[in-house]
Amino acid sequence: MISQLRGKPIRRGTDGLVLDVGGVGYLVQATPRALAQASGSKEVTVETYLHVREDALQLFGFADAAERELFEQLLSVSGVGPKVALAIVSGSTPVELRRAIARDDTARFEAIPGIGRKTAQRVVLELKGSLPAELEEPSVEGDGHLVARDALVELGYSVVDAETVLAAIDSGLPPEERVRLALRQAA
Repeated sequence: MISQLRGKPIRRGTDGLVLDVGGVGYLVQATPRALAQASGSKEVTVETYLHVREDALQLFGFADAAERELFEQLLSVSGVGPKVALAIVSGSTPVELRRAIARDDTARFEAIPGIGRKTAQRVVLELKGSLPAELEEPSVEGDGHLVARDALVELGYSVVDAETVLAAIDSGLPPEERVRLALRQAA
């Protein structure tokens, strides 16, 4: 198993990132955060996952161990292969995705291109029990975060944009105040 590569990024294209490690070029399909780390760097360390298929060996690259761990957890979900898992991990930070799982927030996953409702529901259902204890929170219908996010979506924000704006606002505030502050930031 190849779990980490350190080398010189020599090419970045639609098929991934090529890392020169001791004279050998490894093609790594990487997350946007891993690609950003490699951009302009003379040397970069990438956490990797080697996926073995009957007809191919594929390397997937991540900015840190948390991304790789979430990727590996996603592979345990029925119907989720490495390309779908990479799309999910590429959509948001691992903390945001784990929080969405804890809140039964399937809309967060559906906002990721290529992820449908059924896949989003399976991810939340199958990974809910594997969260660290500090992230597990009861799913309450009146969850202030979801209320504020849904209000922003109704006002024209995408789910991802609404999550980004709300991340910068105090989560202890009531939903109405969070929406008001989010709208003020956008103006």
